[in-house]
Amino acid sequence: MISIVIPALNEQDAIGDTVQRVRATLEAAKLVPHEIIVVDDGSQDETGIRAAAAGARVIRHPHNAGYGHSLKDGIRDARYDLIAITDADGTYPIESLPMLVERYRNGFDMVVGARSGTHYRESLIKMPLRWILRSLVEWTASRKIPDINSGLRVFRRSTVLGYFDHLCDTFSFTTSLTLAYTMTGRFVDYVTIDYRARIGKSKVKLLRDSTRTIQYILEAAIYYNPLRIFLLMSMLVVAAAILSFSVALATQLHVFYFMGIGGMIAALFIFSLGLLAALLRQIMIKTSAERQTYEAQPLDDRRDQSPHNGGSPSAAEFDLQSNLVN
Repeated sequence: MISIVIPALNEQDAIGDTVQRVRATLEAAKLVPHEIIVVDDGSQDETGIRAAAAGARVIRHPHNAGYGHSLKDGIRDARYDLIAITDADGTYPIESLPMLVERYRNGFDMVVGARSGTHYRESLIKMPLRWILRSLVEWTASRKIPDINSGLRVFRRSTVLGYFDHLCDTFSFTTSLTLAYTMTGRFVDYVTIDYRARIGKSKVKLLRDSTRTIQYILEAAIYYNPLRIFLLMSMLVVAAAILSFSVALATQLHVFYFMGIGGMIAALFIFSLGLLAALLRQIMIKTSAERQTYEAQPLDDRRDQSPHNGGSPSAAEFDLQSNLVN
């Protein structure tokens, strides 16, 4: 009925207890049949051995491939369509999983455990970064998102597989998954959970992983809703131009006046690029839909539509024209 996927890197001190807690929770909630998959992402300790001893099915990577890569491998290998993911370090309350599953059954495409508590706010450096990232994601998605990168969530394997090409292989996997579901009209809900103290050391490199997360947010925004991100950049440039005009009035220096004019022209140019990007995306979506419709047709119908037989070619047909000859 449900597969639990747990990526793990050098988590020998926590993985055994995590697997046992997951099993006890699933059995108490009568979420059966179930399986627990631990993806040992190139650990240098006994993570894989202890996970297997605790009863998990272990997938081993010969070297570290990344958090997102591990989740993708575990999801692909899962036996059941209903998927839950969690971390191996004991931070997520596994006991909340049945609540997430119950909420999921109300018609949502994904349910996420939104973290709260003192351990979630433990770093004075992380909180401002989280606010910046969440604000950028909320602007892009045009909705409130309580937790953009929580690692405790429930979704369908059959649904998430279609997004794999656009999901990050590193720690930004959950952020890119949130954006993908939200910006394609999927129903996503959030359930507040109490984030716990970590067992062992965090594998997150703050500067490196924050930079990568911003990169994937921008990539997702440009892919799913390009006009939104170009509009944001245009507004920032307009704000800078207005500031230049204000400085020019205060100092009577013409250089700031010309900078303001240049900023306004640049903002118009950036917004125009956004309109072009949005148009290209619409063309891409239409072409993809035509291709899927075309490929779903019987072969005889495809031949009837071929220009060789007097039919009018579609965009999808041009891509497949070589397959229609003879």
